[in-house]
Amino acid sequence: MDPTQLIPATDPISVPWMWFEGLDLVTFVAHLLFMNVMFGGSIIALLSLRAQKRGGVSPVPEELSARLPTLLALTVNLGVAPLLFIQVLYGHFLYTSTILMAVFWLSVILLVILAYYLLYIYDFKYRALEGRRGLILGLSVALLFCVSFIFSNAMTMMIVPATWTAYFGNAQGTLLNLSDPTLIPRYLHFVLAALAVGGLFIAFLGYGKIRNGNDGEALLTSGLRWFTHATLAQFVIGTWFLLSLKRDVLLAFMGNNVMETAVFLGSLAVSLVALYAGFTRRVVLAVGATVATVFLMAVMRAMLRMEYLAPYFHPSNLELHPQYGPLWLFGIVLGVGLVLVVYMLKLYLRANKGA
Repeated sequence: MDPTQLIPATDPISVPWMWFEGLDLVTFVAHLLFMNVMFGGSIIALLSLRAQKRGGVSPVPEELSARLPTLLALTVNLGVAPLLFIQVLYGHFLYTSTILMAVFWLSVILLVILAYYLLYIYDFKYRALEGRRGLILGLSVALLFCVSFIFSNAMTMMIVPATWTAYFGNAQGTLLNLSDPTLIPRYLHFVLAALAVGGLFIAFLGYGKIRNGNDGEALLTSGLRWFTHATLAQFVIGTWFLLSLKRDVLLAFMGNNVMETAVFLGSLAVSLVALYAGFTRRVVLAVGATVATVFLMAVMRAMLRMEYLAPYFHPSNLELHPQYGPLWLFGIVLGVGLVLVVYMLKLYLRANKGA
């Protein structure tokens, strides 16, 4: 069957598609940063607990216990905007892929709620849990692994409409994109990114303690170790992910497309800077280079999506019905919201300093 017959019709958009692409990119980067800190930090805290049982000493599990529930809440909230923006441009692909795996997709809500609840137990009952801390945190981490795997399936299935024909052999909403050669390396790529950014967050906490005259050396050393080791592993998994792409898409990033090749080389360069900063314990430089890397990787992800969907669709094909009022209203509300957030953060920091 011709998969193009399965692609739904599109709705018109009110402003040029690049507005939505740009907003999706910016909001997705913000979501990624918090998601990586939360997910990676949870994994590192869990593994640190296991090390403690073998006689090791690490301040990481307790240091992160109070932060993980908040980080998960921020991850979820910051994930709403990019999901909405991508639905504006690619909703006819994303909706279809998520309907084909509807049972798993709808389960994400329950899985995240349970993971959130377990992180709160881990935080509020940290002292009382004692030997059961690893169990509670481990269950939460396992649920988050499931959520991330479901998202990886949805995002890979949406860009390969040829896989949709499997619906006629499984109409129960339980399809997964397991036959896609990019699924596993893509999934591992995101998990390792979470470990790297989570480690860098821990190092930054230690760096802040040292700057304030407190003992943060253990956090700094542990965080940088996770950051550098996970980043080194990324070069291996990233190469696997790159080689798993379709030949024409791979070649686009290898010189056939100047812009895509430039972004790829730029992301490689800044990741090397981040790695150098990690090994030399330059935390601020490592943070800046990592944020730049995440941004360029998000740009590559958008380019990759366009390359895969090129035979079927490009956002420029969407019918435009100009109506800029909602965009300006969105910009005003966003600006006011950011000012209020900055003001609340100042009050929070001032209160903590006074305490």
